Order: sequence, then structure tokens, then C-alpha cells
Amino acid sequence: MSSHDPTVAAWYCARTQTKREHIAAEHLKTLDGVEVFCPRIRYRKATRRGKIWWMEPLFPGYLLVKFKLSEMERAVTFSQGIRGLVRFGADVPPVPENLIEALRTEVQLRKKASDDPGDSFTVSPVLEIGEEVEIATGPFQGMRGPVVSITPGTERVKILLEFLGQPHRIDVDFFSILLPRRPTP
Repeated sequence: MSSHDPTVAAWYCARTQTKREHIAAEHLKTLDGVEVFCPRIRYRKATRRGKIWWMEPLFPGYLLVKFKLSEMERAVTFSQGIRGLVRFGADVPPVPENLIEALRTEVQLRKKASDDPGDSFTVSPVLEIGEEVEIATGPFQGMRGPVVSITPGTERVKILLEFLGQPHRIDVDFFSILLPRRPTP
């Protein structure tokens, strides 16, 4: 049994329907006595159709909700987009307040560099010299080669491609390449 008092507002982790975190967050915000934290990351992504801005939750499938468990559990649980609260047996464990504040501080620090809305922030991809990438668009589409130099200010990358029997350094737009997949730690 939890030592947490359910009559005191605390943060809890809620599971959401797939790809519906932002919808669930908006519905929960309409409930009195409920606070929602659903940080999202925004980034540019190269696709075969070109560059696009992509927005996704920092915690896919979950969001953080502050409320009094004894009063609002049913309203939160049955809110649109919510699949339920994270539980361990019958216990709904609270998320420590200091963890939420640390996350909020980090989001705010990252937001200062951009004009991102709400709890979202922009991240930039990391690419290192020597990594092999694939060109996603243009006349060299589908060709692969190692990165030989990066110019972040102009969003340009030089890639060493082998064609016509010789290696050539090709200057391409950073967002016209597919980044290599990195193993998750």
C-alpha cells in the first residue's frame, strides 16, 4: 500500500492512446483541479518527399497529470485519449514533484533558443564526420557515403560519394540526407 495521501494533489503518470498524447492533454486541461505536463520535441526530418517539421511527445504513450487522486481519478481515467493511470498492482504511485520541476526547467532552457509553443522545444540532429548517410532527395537519391565535413550555419554537409569510377565530395543540404540509425543505450 502506498504511503501517499490521495486527498493531496500529486503528479501521476497516465497512459494515452497511441499518438493521442496532445489530444488527451487538451481534454485533461479542461477539467478543474487538473494540471497537465506533456513535453513535446520538434525537429526537422528528411524524408523522400523532402524536409518536414515533425512533432512528437518526449514520452510517447504517456503524459504527466497533477490532481487529487481521491476526487479526480475517475474523471482523469475516463477522459478522451486516456487509457488509464500507471499502476503497480492496485497502487497508483505519484511521480516526485522534484522530477517534474527538473523536467520543466530543462524544457524551459531548451525553449529559450526558439519560439516553440506550449511545452514543446526544438532539437537539432547530431551528425559526426565519418558517419555513413544516405541521400534522400535529388539526383544522388539513394546513394550512400561518409560525411567529410559539416557547416552548421548554412545547414550543408559534404559527403564522399563513389560514382563514375572515382570518389567525389558532394555538397548537399543537411536535411536532404537520411541520418544513420544509432543503437539505443
